[in-house]
Amino acid sequence: MTITVHRGALLHFLDDPAIAGDESYRYSEDGALVIEDGHVLAAGPARQVMAALAPDVQVIEHDDALIVPGFIDTHVHYPQLDIVGAHGEQLLEWLDRYVFPTEAKFSDKAHAREVADAFLNELLCNGTTTALVFATVHPQSVDAFFEASEARGLCMISGKVLMDRNAPEYLRDDPQSAYKDSRRLIETWHGRGRLRYAVTPRFAPTSSPEQLAAAGRLLREYPGVYLHTHMSENVNEIAWVEELFPDHEHYLHCYDDAGLLGRRSVFAHCIHLSDMEWQRMADTESNIAFCPTSNLFLGSGLFPLGRAQHHGVHVGLGTDIGAGTSLSMLETMDEAYKVQQLQGQSLTPFKSFYLATLGGARALDLEDKLGNFLPGKEADFVVLDMAPTPLLKRRIEATDDLFEKLFVLSTLGDDRVVRETWIMGACAHRRDGTIPPIH
Repeated sequence: MTITVHRGALLHFLDDPAIAGDESYRYSEDGALVIEDGHVLAAGPARQVMAALAPDVQVIEHDDALIVPGFIDTHVHYPQLDIVGAHGEQLLEWLDRYVFPTEAKFSDKAHAREVADAFLNELLCNGTTTALVFATVHPQSVDAFFEASEARGLCMISGKVLMDRNAPEYLRDDPQSAYKDSRRLIETWHGRGRLRYAVTPRFAPTSSPEQLAAAGRLLREYPGVYLHTHMSENVNEIAWVEELFPDHEHYLHCYDDAGLLGRRSVFAHCIHLSDMEWQRMADTESNIAFCPTSNLFLGSGLFPLGRAQHHGVHVGLGTDIGAGTSLSMLETMDEAYKVQQLQGQSLTPFKSFYLATLGGARALDLEDKLGNFLPGKEADFVVLDMAPTPLLKRRIEATDDLFEKLFVLSTLGDDRVVRETWIMGACAHRRDGTIPPIH
């Protein structure tokens, strides 16, 4: 039995601030996070928590820092790491010009592994410890990603893209091969250590009704797996779906008809949902990844977070690399705030940090394992430096309360704020580079 205490300012959430207000979070200016064999043993005010521990327990001091649960990214594409910041297209044109040619390279497993390693290192640099991740249509892209994740002990969810139409021939599969390859990958990786599998049709226009039905079959045969796709990101995309599925009432109906909605179903974007779609999302406990940086970058629209709250739909934040412009969840919070401002809504920093931690865990049905510091949770956490640059130090010193400090971090912060990232109680990243590389 190994017990370690991390001492510093401590923040975590017990509920959604929009529902529970001040009771939604626990903050200790002088806090202690107690880790035993990779899991949380206790968390709270240091004086109270440490009184119950042996006097010789190892204590790691985190001065001028805030300890928070590891960030959770609910939608991101690891193969698109090398096209971040590709100039100036909207969704459908961007896919043709940048995404499809880039993803073709992932037929080479060695290339896929090199990108997966770089991607995961970048996540850890940004304090992200869990993500729901698109691979490509190639099964080897999934194997490479899971191998790299397993080597780091990460909780990651991914899956092979299903795409049998309206895409370059070199990236298409078919319903039968997609089903067969997905079954092999599920049986190899789902539930192996901290890894989980997501059945992953790219979006309705690139999957035939037969392939969507095959995806539904996989969900029925393997009830613990996830469903990960895109929906209602762009108005031209929605019009295209109406042409391709003329007998369906709306975009969501394409997925619903195939049996793809449910507690472990995550739909990225959902900017332009109708009232009927919002209600059906709520009725089926389906989830949304809110991706502000990519929505702004591609000119797709403004996600109505208030409508999700009204309907009780779980929402997490997604960086959506490579249309997204940063893997930093802090920078994603900044853009999320601006998206709400443009709609006359206020996004508090408490809500932002909730969305990036417990909110993401709820959207991924991982609340029993991740998202806060309740006893028994897996000990993934981030140490945020409160003075990583002269400007941030000066600005933080001018704040009067926790609300203002969090708002400064979520509007001015980036990867420089992340001093350390810990996975299951072991340090996986230090900003100073003292952690040895993964081989």
